[in-house]
Amino acid sequence: MKNLFLPILAFFPMLCAVISYIVGRRSKKARDILACIFAGAELAAVIFLILSIKDTAVFSIQNSFGLGLNFKFDGFRKVYCTVIAFMWFMTMLFSREYFSSYRNRNRYYFFNLMTLGATTGVFLAADLYTAFVFFEIMSFTSYPWVAHEEEPAAMKAAGTYLGVAVIGGLAALMGLFLLYSKLGTLSLDELYTAAASCSDKGTLYTAGGIVLFGFGAKAGMFPLHIWLPKAHPVAPAPVSALLSGILTKAGVFGILAISCNVFRYDPTWGAVILTLGVITMVLGAVLALLSIDLKRTLACSSMSQIGFILVGIGMMGLLGEKNALAARGALMHMVNHSLIKLTLFMSAGVVYMNLHKLNLNDIRGFGRKKPLLNIAFLLGALGIGGIPLFNGYVSKTLLHESIVEYSHMLSGSSAALITTTEWLFLISGGITVAYMTKLYIALFIEKHPNKQAEFDAKRKYMSGLSSFALVGSAAVFPVLGMIPNATLDSFADASAGFFSAALPEHAINYLSFSNLKGSAISIAIGAVLYLCIVLPLLMRRDALDIKLYVNRLPERLDLENAIYRPLILKILPAAFRWVMSVFGENRIFTPVCRYTLKGATVCAAAFGENKLLSPLSKAAMSISAVLSRAACDLTDGIVLLLRKTVFKDVRPRKPEGVDARLSHKAGEALDSMSALISHHDRDDKYAKRAVRIEETVSKTTRRITGNLSFALLMACIGICIVFLFVLLLKK
Repeated sequence: MKNLFLPILAFFPMLCAVISYIVGRRSKKARDILACIFAGAELAAVIFLILSIKDTAVFSIQNSFGLGLNFKFDGFRKVYCTVIAFMWFMTMLFSREYFSSYRNRNRYYFFNLMTLGATTGVFLAADLYTAFVFFEIMSFTSYPWVAHEEEPAAMKAAGTYLGVAVIGGLAALMGLFLLYSKLGTLSLDELYTAAASCSDKGTLYTAGGIVLFGFGAKAGMFPLHIWLPKAHPVAPAPVSALLSGILTKAGVFGILAISCNVFRYDPTWGAVILTLGVITMVLGAVLALLSIDLKRTLACSSMSQIGFILVGIGMMGLLGEKNALAARGALMHMVNHSLIKLTLFMSAGVVYMNLHKLNLNDIRGFGRKKPLLNIAFLLGALGIGGIPLFNGYVSKTLLHESIVEYSHMLSGSSAALITTTEWLFLISGGITVAYMTKLYIALFIEKHPNKQAEFDAKRKYMSGLSSFALVGSAAVFPVLGMIPNATLDSFADASAGFFSAALPEHAINYLSFSNLKGSAISIAIGAVLYLCIVLPLLMRRDALDIKLYVNRLPERLDLENAIYRPLILKILPAAFRWVMSVFGENRIFTPVCRYTLKGATVCAAAFGENKLLSPLSKAAMSISAVLSRAACDLTDGIVLLLRKTVFKDVRPRKPEGVDARLSHKAGEALDSMSALISHHDRDDKYAKRAVRIEETVSKTTRRITGNLSFALLMACIGICIVFLFVLLLKK
């Protein structure tokens, strides 16, 4: 059934972004209220469509963006569009108080609503091309979120985020080129049939791997996770909630789209996803345990939880048509993680609003005597820790049982490998319990050695609206955990078609002994890790005998600074300079071209009087001359192009100030006109304002171009790879 409202769900927030920006130029209060109304209207629209559309609705916008935009609204999309709209509405309510002392709020609300529309478009996409279009829009509109505070750390993190987004998007596009050339379609409904009839499986795996790279970068999958631990600590808390809870799931959506269609029931593909998922799961948990920054810990936790979801996707491929438990666990953990991180990051936002600090040594004890904050954070911690009767327990139980189910189907070394995977799963769950215990005890049990009385005196630490958003989000967790058959199971039933999963053969007893055993093992591991690792090794006593949290993670293990930036900014340019030293001075091309030209001259002399060969020889000589000149100048042209674009200096020559004489003169002219009209003395109001505007514009431009230079370099590398790939593909 066609439904016109589907694209409206994606484009309505973008229109609202423009309206919000215009209103915000005149009234900040009206803009804040209007932004909340717009987010609430999106949630109401999603609920209305769910109630009015019983089965599936589709809509296509033909002759747009090349292949057109195609939308679909089925069970899975109903579930996740509801999650998206709910989270956006709650963070918008929370943003009113959180951003009350911030600059550039108009910019924040504009890009917030733009990203809402783009993210909704990703999940409504009926084909990979539509998903890619909205995915790229989402990547660029969310960049100002990370850079919002415009501090050096924020700008560097935003540059990393943008660079990963650019290279990931180009990789995804290259993979889509290859898929479309081999299968003739990118429609999710047609991919499985087309892939099954394709005999060139090697090309499909190549395309799938490239698409996995592109979407995995946004999901935070190892080794493309580098933006997660850096973007969250510097981004505002409502932004972190959406980055972690929703935008990473847009990357997971792309991985699911190819896993459930192109590689449905494929054990080889499942093994690759499972391996990457296990590494992401374990590494993220370890990084979270070692961190002493509240939001960085939650960011690394997001990486780990994405690993849990990838484990479920990998198990879907390994289990084949018996993938019901894995598929349901992956879907449930996507929903649970989104909602849990909404609450945890807003809780961190409450702490930052009051203290403007995130280091555990600075914020310890802040949550004492603050019951609402305590309850909300505790519910989130219990949920993500997989404690029985809370939502995270339900999804982790299904994921664990899918691993156990597959181990029963194997023997020998294969069974040993999957048993190792099971224990890594349980240990990762235990590490999750350990770092969430560490955060909870630091915030709500321990006392600050110097400022505890000041912390306890803060009775008005958040507004009523923020309290509603925080507690209202957390109240969902015990409901989902205590009655999973009526809540999470119904979500999974509705999404079974998208996941290509069969329904379970019988109702699942989540509180059976075998299911509780896995949770108990993880809880026990978490307790041991906290007592034997966190307390003795991750804390130390200072000169005043005060125990402090310490960061034991060596800086040299930072993948971005240790590998990626040196590779892109030093090794590749050095290699390029070496190539230029060989070819740049025409040491190879010039002799070849010279001898080619001489050969053409000899041919012309030998056959010059021949009416048939003479024109051909002259044409060959002319062509060889052109090719010779082109070959000689090609490398110099490439170097010049790179020097004028990628390697162009972005730092101003005079960092101490801006030459604003022209703006000052224009402002003086306006002041003189104003004085003549009003018959008052000139006060230089417009002159000062003009200078301030030009200085602000210049400063902002320098910061943005500084970040764009790194992303542009990665874009140029990606574009060169794409062009080379297309040329090889045509052959």
